[in-house]
Amino acid sequence: MALKMKELMALSDESKSTILYYIKEGLLPEPSKPKPNVHLYDESCVQILKFIKYLQHNFSYSIAEIKSIFENNQFDFDGSFEMMVRSLELISGGRDNTWYDKQAFLSLLSMDEEKLKSYQEKGYLFERAKGFSSKEVEIAEILGRAESLGLDCALLDAYVSDAKVLAQKENEVGSKLLQDDTVSHDARYELLFDLVLTLKPYIFNMHTVQTHQNIIKKDNK
Repeated sequence: MALKMKELMALSDESKSTILYYIKEGLLPEPSKPKPNVHLYDESCVQILKFIKYLQHNFSYSIAEIKSIFENNQFDFDGSFEMMVRSLELISGGRDNTWYDKQAFLSLLSMDEEKLKSYQEKGYLFERAKGFSSKEVEIAEILGRAESLGLDCALLDAYVSDAKVLAQKENEVGSKLLQDDTVSHDARYELLFDLVLTLKPYIFNMHTVQTHQNIIKKDNK
């Protein structure tokens, strides 16, 4: 369905100047012009605009960073659960959009291949379709520090075990939510992002804080 500028503004809650700026920057496709002074925009522009806003407001991405993301990744803004998963993979990667192949990654970290294989088999570290991002570098460095300090791997194994259970539940909830036609598509999509990227880390981190506070109170009695 093609949209007029006023319709696109209303559905995306963005100003005309912002939309035109994004088109100029290549973040939005050029409108079709079936008649003089008639510009029609693809309905996917609504989802693209909301995705840009989400990256800006929730993760403080700059327009330059978002432009780099769009230039280096292919998105299908069809509102499917697969689109959400693809977006999550992107957001969980490094913001500088730097990628390393396996040999460059190992060389950068002075890591041998057996150690990398061990981390991957345990579910601590992942190789993405494009290789390893700067986020994997950060995680590998944390794992190396944990190992050098003799951290009990039972904690990391618990992270992985709980993550697998939670991921399955998120997939079930996400698939059902996106099929629920009683709620608007935009509201469903935004809720899924907020649940996974905002509510989940909040609950986990606040329970950690609360547990430590309770232990301190107990020790001080």
